[in-house]
Amino acid sequence: MNQKNYIQTKASDWRQTLAENRRKTFGVIAAFILIYVVVGLIVDLYIYGGFIAGNFARVFSALITLQVTPWATITMLIVAIISLLITFGLHDRLMLLGTNSREITPKSAQNLAEQQLYNVIEEMKIAAGMHYMPKVYLIEADYMNAFASGYSEKSAMIAITRGLLQKLEREELTAVMAHELSHIRHGDIKLTLVASVLSGLMLIVVDVLFYNVIFGGSRRRGGGNQFLMVIILLRYLLPVITVLLMLFLSRTREYMADAGSVELMRDNHPLGRALLKINQDHQNNLNQYQQEYGQTRHEDIRRAAYIFDPISIKADPVVSFTSLFSTHPSISARLRKLGWGQVSTTDKP
Repeated sequence: MNQKNYIQTKASDWRQTLAENRRKTFGVIAAFILIYVVVGLIVDLYIYGGFIAGNFARVFSALITLQVTPWATITMLIVAIISLLITFGLHDRLMLLGTNSREITPKSAQNLAEQQLYNVIEEMKIAAGMHYMPKVYLIEADYMNAFASGYSEKSAMIAITRGLLQKLEREELTAVMAHELSHIRHGDIKLTLVASVLSGLMLIVVDVLFYNVIFGGSRRRGGGNQFLMVIILLRYLLPVITVLLMLFLSRTREYMADAGSVELMRDNHPLGRALLKINQDHQNNLNQYQQEYGQTRHEDIRRAAYIFDPISIKADPVVSFTSLFSTHPSISARLRKLGWGQVSTTDKP
């Protein structure tokens, strides 16, 4: 299949993609709830002496047959459910945590550029056949990035940085907004939202357990050393599991959103130029942007949702290994899918 046919096929399959993403969403929610329950079960095993030599099988059997009440497991299950409710109820605030941002409306726009941003999104919303206008947020940051979030088209939001608004031409900005609207239309914003927030909350819970065991004197109880080893293993294994889940969710969805942008724009050049500009801008301002991303709290929540993964610009041999765990395909790969052929990401658009 040539690149042109690939784009047309992928763009026209968005309804199938929507159905697939709905199934994936339930799968991801189930996976995270299972992880929460496993963490609670480990704590219950410790509480009832399951880590004392010879006791594991007996205590484990008593817990899963409810001969004893698994309070920690029940608590973790409640935490997971509450986390889901909070995620869906406060998704916009959660995704903007730590940023200096404000909502853009026709009345709140302070200049022509901000008014143009709102108009561009509104135009693309109509072109995409969407029924609801997403909320629009502007993040006061120099780096060039954008993301979409929400649990449905009705609740959707799009946020872009001041740097992106200022440095892209109108056609390129339109292509990026078409990309974000495609995320909304494909229904994968819910996937990213659930996975990002639940994974962050889960790691906080594991950290609390870790520091409680280290500094709370819990190791003095029977089996405490074994429990400590399990918690340490979880503390370093769960981030890898969450990254792998995000890889499973994110790379294909970026190709799909790129294809959706091309479908709406009827042209593959504006998005290609925009991706090159975003990549080049991050390369040119590597140290400054690494500092800015680092100083903005909760960037880990937004990372998978961004159109550009900041980790991909780290080029030294040690850090570049982490690019294997980037939630996004490389810019070169995305450009090839867009039909640009072999393009160096160091080339200027």
